[in-house]
Amino acid sequence: MGKQELEGGALFDQAGSGDANDRDFVTALARGLKVLQAFRSGEERLSNADLAQRCDLPRSTVVRLTHTLTRVGFLHQVEEYGRYRLGLATLTLGRTMLGRLDFRDASGELLQQLANEARAMVAVGIREEFSVLYVDTRRSQSTAVTLNLGIGSRLPLATTAMGLAHLLIMEKTERSSLLARMQRLDPASGSHIDRALELAAAEMQQWGCVTSFGQWKKEINGIAVPLNLGGSLPPAVINVAAPVSTINSELFLSDIRPLLIETKLKIEAQYRAV
Repeated sequence: MGKQELEGGALFDQAGSGDANDRDFVTALARGLKVLQAFRSGEERLSNADLAQRCDLPRSTVVRLTHTLTRVGFLHQVEEYGRYRLGLATLTLGRTMLGRLDFRDASGELLQQLANEARAMVAVGIREEFSVLYVDTRRSQSTAVTLNLGIGSRLPLATTAMGLAHLLIMEKTERSSLLARMQRLDPASGSHIDRALELAAAEMQQWGCVTSFGQWKKEINGIAVPLNLGGSLPPAVINVAAPVSTINSELFLSDIRPLLIETKLKIEAQYRAV
């Protein structure tokens, strides 16, 4: 269960139970949020049994949660199939969150230019517990990029360039706490994450970016750099990704890396001027 929860970006330990010593933690709320997070796209339709499996919760608990979430508009029941999809109320939350990320207005043209020049997919992501959440994506207009990722997609922290870049820029105490919780979910992951972080730190010092050449998905190459946008926004990272068959690791480092770093610097300067 632990590794699957980490890769899926699970919010809470032990099926949403939180810390047993935290008297202010509302377990029912945590479990309801976990049900919403189980949907990996706005169009996905899941049954109570699907949700129980993904959330590691009893089916009877999930039935009550989906009923409640449907009543308040966060889920919509597709009655003819006996399944649920995300409701319109979730769109309000998404719009509110994206509206706060005003750097998207300052970065849109630059991100699209980078995607076109790299002939790849470009994304901006913020950390959401054990995963990275895509908040903006751009694809090359001159080539078909066959990566099935978009706004709202989640990537694991410990095995992707974007995730490792996020871990590197976290404050040390916060990172240690997060890694300890990740290790509780998946005890075998500790040494792997430590090695991955050491390599990522060395790459950042040598190349100015973090790489993932087939480590996350063997068919995908990618590099990532952090964005320094100031304290009013959550830490963000930009990555460029493409199928291994179209851009190899050497081309990423020799040609795309300078473009990515240049774009990062332009976005930081342009955001500060907004």
